[in-house]
Amino acid sequence: MRIQSFCFILLTAALFGACKKDYLSVNEVNPNQTQSPPINGLLAAVTYQTGINYFRAGDFTSYYVQYLASPNVGGPSDIYENADRSSFWFNTSITGTNPFGGVYNTVMDGRVLLQQARAANAYEHMGVVRVTEAMNMSLMIDLFGDVPYSEAFNPAIFTPKYDKAEDIFNSCLVLLDSAIVDFQKQNPPIKLDAASDLIHAASVPRWIKTAHAIKARLLNRLSKLPTYNPTAILAEVGLAYANNNEDAQVTKFVTRNPWGQVAQNNAQNLLDGWMSEQFIDALNGTSFGVVDPRLKLIATTTAAGTYKGTPNGKGRTGSGTTRDESYLSVTGFYSKPDAPLLLATYAEMKFIEAEASFATDRARSYRAYLAGIEAHMDKLGVPAGEKTAYLSNPAVAVGEANLTRALIFKEKYVAMFLHPESWTDARRFDYAYKDFTLPNGALLPTYIRRAGYPSSELSRNAGNVPNITALSERLWWDK
Repeated sequence: MRIQSFCFILLTAALFGACKKDYLSVNEVNPNQTQSPPINGLLAAVTYQTGINYFRAGDFTSYYVQYLASPNVGGPSDIYENADRSSFWFNTSITGTNPFGGVYNTVMDGRVLLQQARAANAYEHMGVVRVTEAMNMSLMIDLFGDVPYSEAFNPAIFTPKYDKAEDIFNSCLVLLDSAIVDFQKQNPPIKLDAASDLIHAASVPRWIKTAHAIKARLLNRLSKLPTYNPTAILAEVGLAYANNNEDAQVTKFVTRNPWGQVAQNNAQNLLDGWMSEQFIDALNGTSFGVVDPRLKLIATTTAAGTYKGTPNGKGRTGSGTTRDESYLSVTGFYSKPDAPLLLATYAEMKFIEAEASFATDRARSYRAYLAGIEAHMDKLGVPAGEKTAYLSNPAVAVGEANLTRALIFKEKYVAMFLHPESWTDARRFDYAYKDFTLPNGALLPTYIRRAGYPSSELSRNAGNVPNITALSERLWWDK
């Protein structure tokens, strides 16, 4: 496996006007490629591609958690087929066009940026590199488990070893702590460029909060293990976001938000972005007896003016062109052209707080649970009256004595729509959402627990690729 780093001229020139060369290779395979790209060109590439990598992961995990469903019978992600994830691993296309680098390319760009930042004492850039590397690598191990890391970025090693996922997890925590130290260093000679920082527009305080937010997320992943530490999680939550305005998100795109492209594809009869029956029923009153006002800000109605999801694995009931089912809306919060691509949010932090405090401080847990719902509704723009009605509904306002982990997980499931971390939550919760069932024609007797390794690794690095028995095999934190 050889990792190459990409600085895309279309991306950075169109959006940021920073990167003057069209391609960067740290392996020096092309003498015409720049070996010293502008520091802010790399900053733009790293922050933007981190967001795109989250989309890439969500583009298939959203079928695993039944946010989305294929309009065709036996869609590969619907039925847990061991689909090739090479496109996610390295180079892929967002919704079929416009090739972009994958996770390793993003981290490699970050490593090059880190070298330049160290030489210039650009501490803020160093902090961004460490946070984004932790975000990307923690995403990788959450999908695949063990992956190449310690040898992956050495151009002299073509078949890098696979590091233990738990070791990479711990490295991510160290990266986040180191980033916080970097951000706190005073008077860097070069400061972040707001136009090139596509996540926080050069706000160092928000980057620090994001480092704490990602750390809270990672520590909360350990909820099944004896090492789970609610006190440490709550400490990190307390240092993370204070409101929706501080969320980590990407809002500038080459053409449109990639989920917006999915919705646009479907509007042009390419049949993409169909809503799962599970998600629709969770919000339309079928499963929980309360209609969620967020549904109309996410999905389309059928020709009959109702909301109807597609059963995973079963495929569409209508023609696909006559609005027989609901789809991602081209004007929806997540899928309009200029929608933000969410990476970490205040709402997520409140649900992490609710879960971490549930066993020891039920009053705090209940307050955080309600605050998480309110924060997400505010993010989506739910009208005040509808928000109040939902929050006061007896199915939601159950009181602290009647609060359950199931309610916390259910509301977090809604608030994390399309986010790959939802698959982590589903596995931690053992898919125990109300009315959740295996997809029609599932190729596993139980719910999917991991992604399979890509064919590129099986062909090029087979001697190091771990053997997996089935996609129902649990990762180290999911025992």
